[in-house]
Amino acid sequence: MPSATKLQLATSQDHMAEVFQQVTGAILDTAGGHVSTAALVVSVVVTLLVYWIAEEYAEVLGEQAAGGCLPSRASIQGALVSTWPMVTASYLPLLAVVLAHAAGASDLAAANAGLVVAVVLLTVHGWLAGRSAQLRGRKLLVATSVAAGLGLVMILLKDLVLIHLH
Repeated sequence: MPSATKLQLATSQDHMAEVFQQVTGAILDTAGGHVSTAALVVSVVVTLLVYWIAEEYAEVLGEQAAGGCLPSRASIQGALVSTWPMVTASYLPLLAVVLAHAAGASDLAAANAGLVVAVVLLTVHGWLAGRSAQLRGRKLLVATSVAAGLGLVMILLKDLVLIHLH
């Protein structure tokens, strides 16, 4: 595989991993404290699995349909296997939820622990994306800050909607 193609694939997979983590954070933000920790974890896992399968099937179908044929079972399986690490990367916030709950935290506090981990991961992804784009200094700081800011806005919106508008 040419190096430019490898770079595009790595960038695409990094982007997808970030999307999966954003989905995880959004679910934790929306449902955290309103459902039990077990229901929250199950809903996140099921949502991620459905999103992952749909995303990969669409990608494989798009690649194959251009040639006038449907994707084979092997090509679908290969795509799923190659992108599974992106799905598992989004489980760190869930691990934080489970560990916080096991340590005695309330459902809301456990969900917030997972949300904090999701925001930290989003910030790290912003920094890594900036580094990958060869940003330095102020530009890297801005790229990282925007990623962190988006995560913080998610938390502020949760606070606004759940506390001030109810």
